[in-house]
Amino acid sequence: MTDMIAFLRAVNVGGRMFPAADIRRVVAELGYADVATHINTGNVFLRTAEDPATVTAALERAFEADRGFVVPVMLFTADEYRVVVSAVAELDDPALHRHYVYLRSEPLDAETARRVEGLSDERGRMVVRGRSIHALLGEGYTPGEVDPLRAAKLLEPATNRNANTIRAIAGKWLA
Repeated sequence: MTDMIAFLRAVNVGGRMFPAADIRRVVAELGYADVATHINTGNVFLRTAEDPATVTAALERAFEADRGFVVPVMLFTADEYRVVVSAVAELDDPALHRHYVYLRSEPLDAETARRVEGLSDERGRMVVRGRSIHALLGEGYTPGEVDPLRAAKLLEPATNRNANTIRAIAGKWLA
């Protein structure tokens, strides 16, 4: 059995409601074990013998059937997620005002990665680390701004979490 963490994109925003209890129900109905969620932003733990591509497809079909809208899933095995957590630790700096982590199903191609990292300016910098892309925001960052360096369009499909959430999930599900 493999531990996996699924990150759902764009749930519980803009009228796309998907309460954590319903997410757990849908995932459990698919037969996955030890299903749990972390806060109400679409972070899901599950255990299965299926391969990640099969799990991703099953989750996306089941979520759409249950909700009536598409719910993209960025799925990481526990080992893949440890790589994300290591990148967060490596890039963390007490001087940062905010550290957002964009999570993708696939790594960016080299040209897109170069363009994303080129978006860096006085507000912060973008750093690409495989399937995780980090917005490291400093002095020029305006609190509450989710995509200040305008990287999101280049990263689609992706979902983002702040570094605190990335660490909290690791502490909860990778311990």
